Amino acid sequence: MSTTEVKPSENGKTKTATKAPEVEVAKIEIDRIAAETVVVPIVGTTPLVMHRFSEKAKKQMLDAMQGRRTPKEPKNPEEEYLSAFYRLADGDPGFPVLAFKDATIGGARFYSGVTMTELRQYMFFRGEVGSDGRALTRVIGEPEMREDVVKVGRSGADLRYRPQFLPWRAELVISYVTSALTRDSLLSLIDAGGFGVGVGEWRPEKNGDFGTYQVDQDRPVEVINL
Repeated sequence: MSTTEVKPSENGKTKTATKAPEVEVAKIEIDRIAAETVVVPIVGTTPLVMHRFSEKAKKQMLDAMQGRRTPKEPKNPEEEYLSAFYRLADGDPGFPVLAFKDATIGGARFYSGVTMTELRQYMFFRGEVGSDGRALTRVIGEPEMREDVVKVGRSGADLRYRPQFLPWRAELVISYVTSALTRDSLLSLIDAGGFGVGVGEWRPEKNGDFGTYQVDQDRPVEVINL
């Protein structure tokens, strides 16, 4: 409603001023995002091959980019093998959780009407901090040294020594938006990503058939509070 205010004027006479009516502003009410965090057990269906770039390899790459020649050293298979591990703070092997997130999001290619851009905003993969600062999930399994012949350049070849796990299993800790994604849909995407995308070296996404996995049907999915 409007109100009238009386004010004295310069000539002694009074004048009235009418204030504009107060406008009631509608309040904005926003509900909190509905989400839950689950621990999803997965089991490998083909070997997981790790290949973390060692500090030595990074230095050699930097030297090459800056035009410095790195003296060639004798190949040390054991050193190369050990440096290819991703390590948790306690020294146990792990694997980057973002690799599993990328695989899960890539699994959307198997379904029509699912947008990978939206999925990136609906799910968040959590892990333990590794020795190099990355978020890792713990890999359970006994590694063995793998020797492979790889192509170098157009006509060259070299030997690579990397850890391989088979059998292997892990647990994925995932927070996701329940109003946008059901739990069964999340599990379906994890299976699809493990089947058609994979993680590690020579995975299906890179024309290989290693690094595949599926949701472990013998272990339950656990809901946790963070």
